[in-house]
Amino acid sequence: MSSTGQSSEVRLSIPADGAYIAVPRSVVGNLAARNNFTVDAIDDLRIAVDEACSLLLPQATDGVLDCVFEIAPPQLTVRTSAVVPAGWTPDTTSFGWTVLTALVETAAVETIDGRLTITVTATAIATENL
Repeated sequence: MSSTGQSSEVRLSIPADGAYIAVPRSVVGNLAARNNFTVDAIDDLRIAVDEACSLLLPQATDGVLDCVFEIAPPQLTVRTSAVVPAGWTPDTTSFGWTVLTALVETAAVETIDGRLTITVTATAIATENL
């Protein structure tokens, strides 16, 4: 959340190389921690973002992976996108997709003008409700 308590957005572009996956994973962990996510929810969100990035990395034809982190407390939405070959979509029956969808509230895939976006959303739950 921004210092004004309003929604905010963080944008990140990294090389489409497995060596850089730790960067979006770290960013989402930090943002979730700052927005009252539990430790377990933070770990789940890190893994989900890692899976989204891993699905896109081998297909990123321009060598760039973009991540947009939208903070609208208590919700955190992450959009991971890359330019991919025409017609390619992730296998939604794969183990990676199954893991990703099990860890967040919603997960969706959308392709616009050759750019595929995987969007995941999670909501912070108050500790006393656990």
